Amino acid sequence: MIVIAGLIVGAVLGATKAKRKGGNRLDMLQYAAVFAIIGAIAGMFVTIAIDRMI
Repeated sequence: MIVIAGLIVGAVLGATKAKRKGGNRLDMLQYAAVFAIIGAIAGMFVTIAIDRMI
């Protein structure tokens, strides 16, 4: 669940960052994809850390 949230938040942040920089649709898509991957990986680490604590 945290991984999916990280994926969605990352995609939204990436798209908004590209839009602020004046990028076109493909730039926004690329930024969204990269930030989504980073968010999903971060969410996976958080999930593993929580699982280890419990």
